[in-house]
Amino acid sequence: MVAVNVWYHVGSKDELPGKTGFAHLFEHLMFNGTENYNNEYFGPFQQVGATNMNGTTNNDRTNYFENVPTPALDLALWMESDRMGHLLGVVNQEKLDEQRGVVQNEKRQGENQPYGRVFIQASKATFPVGHPYSWTTIGSMEDLNAATLEDVQLWFKTYYGPNNAVLSLAGDINVDEAKKIVTKYFGDIPPGPSPIKKKKWIAKRSGEKREIMYDRVPNARIYKVWNTPEIGSPEHAHFELLASLLTGGKNSALYQELVYKRQLATSVSAFYYDREIAGQFWIAVDLANGRSLDDLEDAMDKALSDFIKKGPSAKRLKNTKTSIRASSIKGLQRVGGFGGKSDLLAYSEVYSGNPGAYLEFINGIMEITNKEIKETANTWLTDGAYVLTVIPEENRSYDSESTADRSKLPFPTEFPELDLPEIQRAKLSNGLEVVLAERHDVPMINLSFQIKSGHATDPLGKTRLS
Repeated sequence: MVAVNVWYHVGSKDELPGKTGFAHLFEHLMFNGTENYNNEYFGPFQQVGATNMNGTTNNDRTNYFENVPTPALDLALWMESDRMGHLLGVVNQEKLDEQRGVVQNEKRQGENQPYGRVFIQASKATFPVGHPYSWTTIGSMEDLNAATLEDVQLWFKTYYGPNNAVLSLAGDINVDEAKKIVTKYFGDIPPGPSPIKKKKWIAKRSGEKREIMYDRVPNARIYKVWNTPEIGSPEHAHFELLASLLTGGKNSALYQELVYKRQLATSVSAFYYDREIAGQFWIAVDLANGRSLDDLEDAMDKALSDFIKKGPSAKRLKNTKTSIRASSIKGLQRVGGFGGKSDLLAYSEVYSGNPGAYLEFINGIMEITNKEIKETANTWLTDGAYVLTVIPEENRSYDSESTADRSKLPFPTEFPELDLPEIQRAKLSNGLEVVLAERHDVPMINLSFQIKSGHATDPLGKTRLS
């Protein structure tokens, strides 16, 4: 088995205002055939027993991947190279319209999930206007509707050249074989222009910003979000560790305080949103039934403040670091899939220029100290929070006594006299009969001709002549 991973260093942050959602839309177009195989993309892979075939888009990159039996590696690389080098000739208006509809339906489905509008709102609220992360990958309906074939062609020519891509192979193959077969299929594809890369823009916030969202959700939830340093920064590993220390498992700081001891919450979670020009740290807490949002937030703030002052215990820190390292190593048992070898190789190369950076990251986790954790948390999580409280929509039904008799159907018992306009008749000198009925409700004239001739007058052998 060989895992094939192709990462293009382009995502929604490379879009322009007014053209949001285009990176994701183009990902869909990459599965609609090429100049040399203008058919459904997954068909050949299914015939050879490939697995884990898909593509994804985020703010910073678009990737395409599949796991194939070793004898089918030629097929996989032929297909991947064909859409890299021979795509635009078959991208037409029909395909664009079809995939536009698919993406828009995906957007509707996502936003109609519980808490599905949170990331859209938080993106606008936490980053300044014009920041590449101030819109989500799915984009807006208006911008998707405005996408043209010219946009498609420009996007492909700008970002989908081999010089803006990383191909990662992992599994039953060696370096010499890989170089030979990759050169065979990709070596003749000309490079594209060198895309302009966005600069780091953390947009660190000060003060607190608060918003309330009403949604069809089962429980009220409090989100707290801080803008932080980006992927590959010294703080990156600290935030990954912080997320586990605060909410990872029943021994974590926030779980112990909010769920177990105080019983103010039913669940807690935290994650570091690792992105290329800025990161974010998120905490989410679900309110327990019958408890107060104010009490929950007060307890949440106090638990976080206490943790930042004291830091984790030596035992808790060691256990959490070991758990993260073990989980990362376990992922390396897989050649493909998220967190597998080919995925981590491509991730490391795209974001750091070093395909082995993931190993340095895993080992570096073990070196983080209590002091570093407290310093990072104190620097980034004590100011500039965005607080979004999602509250279940109120029941808009109301109790009112009905005055309708529902024991029987209310059939009409009498009908009013019809007041029809007077019919006026005339005949022209050529024999044409004219019938006129006047109505002056609207300024329109409806003119209709009827001729006394139909199928019954058709001659034999000339059916439907009339």
